Amino acid sequence: MSGAEFGLAASVFLACAVEAVEALTILLAVGTTRGWSSTLTGAATATGVLIVLVVALGPALTSLPIDVLRVAVGGLLLVFGLQWLRKAILRAAGLRAHHDEAAAFELETQAAREAARRGGFDGYSFSVAFKGVLLEGLEVAFIVLTFGANQHRIALASLAAAVAIAVVAVAGVSIRAPLARVPENAMKFAVGVMLTSFGTFWGGEGAGATWPGGDAALLVIVPALLAVSVAFAAVIRRVAESPTTSATARVSG
Repeated sequence: MSGAEFGLAASVFLACAVEAVEALTILLAVGTTRGWSSTLTGAATATGVLIVLVVALGPALTSLPIDVLRVAVGGLLLVFGLQWLRKAILRAAGLRAHHDEAAAFELETQAAREAARRGGFDGYSFSVAFKGVLLEGLEVAFIVLTFGANQHRIALASLAAAVAIAVVAVAGVSIRAPLARVPENAMKFAVGVMLTSFGTFWGGEGAGATWPGGDAALLVIVPALLAVSVAFAAVIRRVAESPTTSATARVSG
């Protein structure tokens, strides 16, 4: 496996793992509170819809000219990567609340308990599971299609996504509780760095730029961006903790 292929697999794995944790939190909360039959039916239905979308959109993406695809994918990855990285830096700096899967689990559980239930089929469980899996799954599908199509390695991207989902699912089933111990902000920090790095690399290539060393340039871009991001978080934290900084300047979660 080449360095570019390893980077592709690692990026897809991390990004999809984050989405899988969020989807599993919803499923565990609804399933343990309302019952698993309708919950799993909703999740399976959403999965079927996602498979159809991936099968329909995959060939269309891979048929685009490679330079056009790299510019488009690079731009999209930069947009998403910078958004993730900004939030992760703010959380690391203490200016934004860390996403709490345990709190999310409790909120979903409370909402499930309070919802009315009629008959054998639980429409609430089905709809919540369907929407949760569909929304998070669309994020996974976007990651798989864009990363995979850019290198014409949709199969590799799909495998990495499947492994990430399987790992999270096995962990969730094993502990039967929200994955509160997963260092989500660290994962999002890493994903933000990877998305931004690949977006910069592919966008530059599509625009006609030639990177020194080819794919090996990623071995410089990724750690350099990580170092700059960590430095930003440290500087922001130091400024926020200085006596002259107003408490009202904090960013709400």
